[in-house]
Amino acid sequence: MNKTIRRASVFTLLLVFALLIRATWVQFYDGKALADDTKNRRNAIKTYADPLGNIIVAGDSITGSAATKGSDLKYKRTYKDGKLYAAVTGYASQAYAPTQLEGIYQDLLDGTDSRLKTVLDTVTDKRADPGNVVTTIDPDVQKAAYDALGDKKGAAVAIDPATGRILAVVSTPSYDPSSLTDANTAGTAWKKLNADSDKPLTNRALRQPLPPGSTFKLVVAAAALEDGLYSSVDEKTKSPDPYTLPGTTRDLSNENPSAPCENASIRTALQYSCNNVFAKMAVNLGQDKVKAMAEKFGFNDSAQDVPVRAYTSVYPSDMDRSSTALTGIGQYDVTATPLQMAMVSAAIANGGKLVSPHMVSQITDSGGDVLKNYDDGTSTKEIVSSETAGQLQSAMQTVVEKGTGTNAQIPGATVGGKTGTAQHGENNSKTPYAWFTSYAKAGSKQVAVAVMVEQSNAARSEVSGNGLAAPVAKAVMQAALK
Repeated sequence: MNKTIRRASVFTLLLVFALLIRATWVQFYDGKALADDTKNRRNAIKTYADPLGNIIVAGDSITGSAATKGSDLKYKRTYKDGKLYAAVTGYASQAYAPTQLEGIYQDLLDGTDSRLKTVLDTVTDKRADPGNVVTTIDPDVQKAAYDALGDKKGAAVAIDPATGRILAVVSTPSYDPSSLTDANTAGTAWKKLNADSDKPLTNRALRQPLPPGSTFKLVVAAAALEDGLYSSVDEKTKSPDPYTLPGTTRDLSNENPSAPCENASIRTALQYSCNNVFAKMAVNLGQDKVKAMAEKFGFNDSAQDVPVRAYTSVYPSDMDRSSTALTGIGQYDVTATPLQMAMVSAAIANGGKLVSPHMVSQITDSGGDVLKNYDDGTSTKEIVSSETAGQLQSAMQTVVEKGTGTNAQIPGATVGGKTGTAQHGENNSKTPYAWFTSYAKAGSKQVAVAVMVEQSNAARSEVSGNGLAAPVAKAVMQAALK
């Protein structure tokens, strides 16, 4: 064999060898990336080749699967009372990535979770029968919140303080997840939902932190009692009315000019929602102590999973004293979700202990065998002492009995609450946010609720926590106590 042929042979063998290496690389490395690519239709074909597992509320499936016609995607997701439960379920779509519980438990619901596989499934490489997600949602409480919010733009969250079980998560206006399930029609629905100025796809209960207004005064009061700044909710404070913000000439006024806010006790200051008292209290404590208490309740936690990850509620840092004063009334850069404010009331109602909130009780295989029990895995953290919690409960009851929260009164039940009307826009130029956070107890039952109304048809002069949010909270609490 002459030299030229030998060289050509070696070069050809090198090319073949390079081709084999490349083929192996594509098959075993790039292949996985290609297989996992969300744009790979084979994934959707595989996911929707069989019915999906279901999301369960009180023993009943609120999801299902329906056979399709004329498509290589044999099944699509269906929803029972889709608008009612959208803030819980999210959506599973043939065209878009799943969200909320549908997204978190996608592998369980489509049968690809390794915990579902039997020995035979492993040998035959067959997809396992899908599992189910059992929620903590109480259908009566969920419906009460949804109906009470009605055509208002807002949200509500209800928690069992003793167990951390989330009984309701509602965001309005809502949307029907069924409109997004079919690849043939999802695009049109998606454009319409995203073009809606009311943003129905936004989960306001978990993922829209807004200024909490005077509901945050509970956190400041808790810090003052725990720190020893005041020994009792009935001790007089040193609070001039009006209170001039430190370093400024601006006087902080109260909503009710005739309220007895000068040197008012914490109880009276909560009853009448005295801004001067809590602004000065925040300054006296200092931003670090207020921030520490806020963080004990859950503010600034970037990993608040229930198991859907809630957006972070924020208590700011590095402020001057006048800004610290404004945080004392839930303004400046303080923001909170309804979930966060429900957690504040839940901890106070539960003797100062916060049980980690969760809206999934169990996940099971197709036969109902429990793969994981979340009720058994809750953690409990002491936020304030039982003595502080008892004093705050008493003061919150005064708010409902004869203060700014009388619309939340429930005959035969002990109810405590705090109203909030948070400024919105520069110089409060836009409609304020109406808040109410509360708890109720009757017999062996109890519940903590937070309601936020972002927008309603009410005249601006009628926007208040008591006028808009407290009646919603009352309806939710009544449903939970039944």
